[in-house]
Amino acid sequence: MNHNKFKKIILLIGDVGILYLSLYLTLLIRYWTKPTSELWSSHVGPFTIIFVAWLLIFYILNLYNLNIAANNANFFRQTGKGLLIAGLLSIALFYLMPQISIAPKRNLLICVIIFAVLFFLWRQFFNWSLKSYLPKNNIAFIGLNNQVLELIKELKQKPHLGFNVAFVVDDKNPGQKNIGEIPVFNDVSRLYSLISSKNITNIILTSDPHQSEELRTILFSCLPLKISYTSLPNFYENITGRVPIESINQMWFLENLSEGGKFWFDMAKRICDFILALFIFLITLILWPLIGAIIKIESKGPVFFRQKRVGRNNQLFNIIKFRTMTTANNDFAPTTENDSRITKFGSWLRKTRIDEIPQVINILRGEMGFVGPRPERPELIKELEENIPFYNERMLVKPGITGWDQISGQYHSPSREDTLKKLQYDLFYIKNRSIYLDLSIILKTIATILSGGGV
Repeated sequence: MNHNKFKKIILLIGDVGILYLSLYLTLLIRYWTKPTSELWSSHVGPFTIIFVAWLLIFYILNLYNLNIAANNANFFRQTGKGLLIAGLLSIALFYLMPQISIAPKRNLLICVIIFAVLFFLWRQFFNWSLKSYLPKNNIAFIGLNNQVLELIKELKQKPHLGFNVAFVVDDKNPGQKNIGEIPVFNDVSRLYSLISSKNITNIILTSDPHQSEELRTILFSCLPLKISYTSLPNFYENITGRVPIESINQMWFLENLSEGGKFWFDMAKRICDFILALFIFLITLILWPLIGAIIKIESKGPVFFRQKRVGRNNQLFNIIKFRTMTTANNDFAPTTENDSRITKFGSWLRKTRIDEIPQVINILRGEMGFVGPRPERPELIKELEENIPFYNERMLVKPGITGWDQISGQYHSPSREDTLKKLQYDLFYIKNRSIYLDLSIILKTIATILSGGGV
């Protein structure tokens, strides 16, 4: 199940190779001779610094996301944006840091052009290899439900993920014969011969084998075939980045949410949150009176918006933001897309996320973190707990200004279906939270803000 990580590592190694090849070809073209060791050493150090910055920019623009790698339109758009930002950053580095011994005007331009061409060719070759050359993992599902149907559709749309669904075995729906081109077999006893003939590498289990002696016996007999067994929740999580609420129970939480093992992570996160929040508070405080004045001029009401929210372990606190909506005839119902209550200046504050800067006070108080599930209003949570299973479990961690759901690229309305999706993302974060995941979320949040998309 680590195939995607391996593919991303290959992408990164290829990009690094292309960067240095571009530099070498730049020097070769610029001086029409093989670069001397002195010429190469004078360039490789400074360019290594900017290459690291370039890779970071590509990362936050999602160019190591395999889904974007398969989408040419989005890939070209993001790559163009990345090269523009990287070029401007490189110019700033060379001309604002006099201690660097070179100021390569033409060399930098030539390097960017050569890299752009090689980068496009390399990525197209990689995409073609994923779809046409690299071998697929033949997988099979034991059991059929809505999550299986969703995964089959997802894998068909994303062949670059490297999975081929060979068949489904399900004895609960005898009338089901196929799903598109994928056959559905109703006889579990045929499982051994099907696995052998279809060269299956992984079986996805939608139900607990403990509940079926026949299934346990058959799966045990398949051990010599050297296949892997994966539960549906784990496979679904790896493919979608969400936890399938319909396919988990209380045992899932007991087996997967080892909160005691997160003690040192939570402590380090609290220290980092406090230091960063204090830094942001001090450097932005001078702007607060100006922002407040514009808010007051545009519409009557307070500068700050305060509202009760539910934090970790259902503790109530008052969230603090710059006010972005009118107060007249406002019932303070949850906002919707293109909400008419949002002021013009408020809309800009929301897109740039400046309205959320006062939440650093909540972070300094220990009520929130920078990364975590969005804090909800208590009256909404009471209603959602009655309609959505395990909704209360999202309060096992501190809420955050941004989170895994916010960078998913999807707008989620207050509907039950979208709230369920948000919970799926939140549970994924709670289970997998780490320094790496937090940094990834923060970097992608910054990229979203800079692109003007908001979060």
